[in-house]
Amino acid sequence: MAVIGLGTVSVVHLAAIDKLDVELVGVSEGRYRDHRLLLDELRPEVVHICTPHDQHVPVAIDALERGAHVLLEKPVAHVLGEADRLVAAAKDHPALTVGVCLQNRYNLASVAAKKLLASGELGAVVGGSGTVLWHRDDAYYDARPWRGQLRRSGGGVLINQAIHTVDLLQWLLGEVAGLSSYTGHFASREVEDTVTAVLDHAGGARSVFFATVANAVDSPVTIEITTERAVLTIRGDLTIRHADGRVEVITERRADGGGRDYWGASHELLIADFYRSLRAGEPFPIDLEEGMTSLRLVDEIYRQNT
Repeated sequence: MAVIGLGTVSVVHLAAIDKLDVELVGVSEGRYRDHRLLLDELRPEVVHICTPHDQHVPVAIDALERGAHVLLEKPVAHVLGEADRLVAAAKDHPALTVGVCLQNRYNLASVAAKKLLASGELGAVVGGSGTVLWHRDDAYYDARPWRGQLRRSGGGVLINQAIHTVDLLQWLLGEVAGLSSYTGHFASREVEDTVTAVLDHAGGARSVFFATVANAVDSPVTIEITTERAVLTIRGDLTIRHADGRVEVITERRADGGGRDYWGASHELLIADFYRSLRAGEPFPIDLEEGMTSLRLVDEIYRQNT
């Protein structure tokens, strides 16, 4: 396997790879000439793509055309039209797998909440909320200028940080049938720093969502889901407060220092499961279509605010 793109998130991919029975044959910064040389000369069977958003699709298509499976960092693309190009290319290579890194679906808290909600034992979902209160200063954008450039990143807090929370809301509460939203540029950047949205889910529940990188610090992401018989709160750990007074806590894994703490510890689990799926000849749970779900919601929010 090979890693293309040596940005910040590549460290967690490399750390996870080091723990698996796979051979790292090469890395590339992701420039056009670099990554094509790597693909042509080393012929990796699997390619991890950790490039800036606007390079995701071109690199992924190049990898597929050379017979490699692809594990793609979120988002699938910086704009929906580019992602559609990858969907079309993937259909031309049905024997190859494209997975998307939405690693928070592998969090213990997320998995437990999903199972509880699916079981029906807590009753119907009434509604939910998700909040992302993080801090990104000028140094963050100066370190990787593409992050603040709309034509390369596709957007700001929504597509770069909060897409994970949007993904979990739709994964836990169900398909989003409609939404209303607002984006703000309160820090006067080219990309938005604040987003608020109301999501109406197909099953009848409604969730509210707020994300900003104008907060003073990085606070824990919080998801709260109210059902007929309990309130589930994910804030690192999962806390379940039952209507009868019982309280359960499911403790989340802690990051081991291989990346930033707010990334969590589940990249390693996702990457291991990707290779397990390949070896077993089984579908990977977060395939390209699953990865497109949150990108379509992001695209709708941006379209409402242009």
